[in-house]
Amino acid sequence: MPITEALIRNAFLHGNEVALTEINPAIREEHGVTWSEFDLVEPNPAKRYRREITWREFNEQSNRVAHMLLDSGIGEGNKVAMLLMNCLEWLPVYFGILKSGAVVVPLNYRYTADEIKYCLELSDSDLLIFGPEFVSRMDEISDDLPRIRRFYFVGEDEDRPAYADDLMARIAHFAAEDPGIELSDADDAAIYFSSGTTGFPKAILHNHESLLFAGEAEVAHHSQTRDDVFLCIPPLYHTGAKIHWFGSLLSGSRAVLLRGVRPDWIMRAVSEEGCTVVWLLVPWAQDILDALDRGDIKLEDYRLSQWRLMHIGAQPVPPSLIKRWKEYFPHHQYDTNYGLSESMGPGCVHLGVDNIEHVGAIGVPGWGWKAEIRDANDEAIEVGSGKVGELCVTGPGLMTCYYNDEVATAETLRDGWLYTGDMAEFDDEGFIYLVDRKKDVVISGGENLYPVQIEDFMHGCDEIKDVAVIGLPDERLGEIAAAIVELKPGSAATEDDINAFCMALPRYKRPRKIIFDDVPRNATGKIEKPVLRERYNAEGLVGKESKR
Repeated sequence: MPITEALIRNAFLHGNEVALTEINPAIREEHGVTWSEFDLVEPNPAKRYRREITWREFNEQSNRVAHMLLDSGIGEGNKVAMLLMNCLEWLPVYFGILKSGAVVVPLNYRYTADEIKYCLELSDSDLLIFGPEFVSRMDEISDDLPRIRRFYFVGEDEDRPAYADDLMARIAHFAAEDPGIELSDADDAAIYFSSGTTGFPKAILHNHESLLFAGEAEVAHHSQTRDDVFLCIPPLYHTGAKIHWFGSLLSGSRAVLLRGVRPDWIMRAVSEEGCTVVWLLVPWAQDILDALDRGDIKLEDYRLSQWRLMHIGAQPVPPSLIKRWKEYFPHHQYDTNYGLSESMGPGCVHLGVDNIEHVGAIGVPGWGWKAEIRDANDEAIEVGSGKVGELCVTGPGLMTCYYNDEVATAETLRDGWLYTGDMAEFDDEGFIYLVDRKKDVVISGGENLYPVQIEDFMHGCDEIKDVAVIGLPDERLGEIAAAIVELKPGSAATEDDINAFCMALPRYKRPRKIIFDDVPRNATGKIEKPVLRERYNAEGLVGKESKR
């Protein structure tokens, strides 16, 4: 069943119920009024702090987008790119593109103008829909995109550049009925892009079966019902947020799109909107805990009894973080979600809400998935062997291919298995522990060091907010492990303090260099280690202290 059928069903069964709520706390604070007063002082609905649409409105808006695209000659075989911040229009536009038979191409909102151009060209996009935050970037390249037939703008008319048409004004002239385009499970549906932490991203093609299966796995893992309310904070352009929302789509339940990540904004949204399921990234969970520790926010100020599940994905999760979380929220279910855009986002491996005692593992194969860890000879490693190998997964959510890249596809997809590039190991019970990215392994004096293991240990230090371990060149050892340490606000910890904490590590695992700096993460929470390696290699910070 194409994923669009779920939207049609919800519009028929629950048409008058709210599907999506958008909250923008920065707008409220700018006006200096309470939540309930805000709409009284802002007559323009597009600028209000809180907006919402019903399932019927959602479906009808998607139909209008589809009719507009078809009228413009866009349909099967065409690609339509989206460059929007999370907003109430995002998902209706996404589904409108799918309903036209075209392939939707969501773009990372952090892309530079050159990266936007690269992705549009790589994906063979024919049309681009973008928002006001990207006007300056689009101004740089709009004249250098010959394949793009037309630009559409989502935002206030005074912000719209002359080369773009007003999308919402344009679709108002088209019918709200379904366009009647027949779609099959095997039809191409979406092109997502890899995170780009190793250079320019790859274009990842998925079909309708992959999208629907990912949503079904999400419901199987987290048991969403129509009574749930999902708080969606991460960017919708990424498969992670999208697939977790697909659980709301398939269960016919409401979702809240929160535009902002401040701890008090998150807690207020959970409280006021009655959110039951919240997906966080590690830095946001850390910020909430730190704010609670400092007393900046207090649990008694919020209505939180309905909040049943907090889950995390997109990066390794320090066990110490979840231990702290359960101290504040002992009734919460917790899950770790592992996945890649190539596996249609989170869920090909997950911890499971009943396995809290295994926190630190990424878990076991998800619903409908199989997983193996394979050695350098491509042989499956046995459970409990203690050997490290590459994690490989297979299931209905696998990508079709890297679009326009046969070589990379052949390297990554082999005999129906996705080679993830992540190094992992089994414990005696079959739980999978992520060791590190294949490309991030540090080889020091002939010894393999796995930065994630060192980072997990260092996260147990009360002075450390975030940490990234990278390899830096060393004349004697080849490489040394360097720890980039971001201290908690107000901490006065020194290099000696951090080194003293690390004495509990085996000698060969101890970082040979401590660097105090912010830890850069991309929009999905992954540490941007290539950025750090380039920064410190460029500064000539090679391992001078490797004899310590």
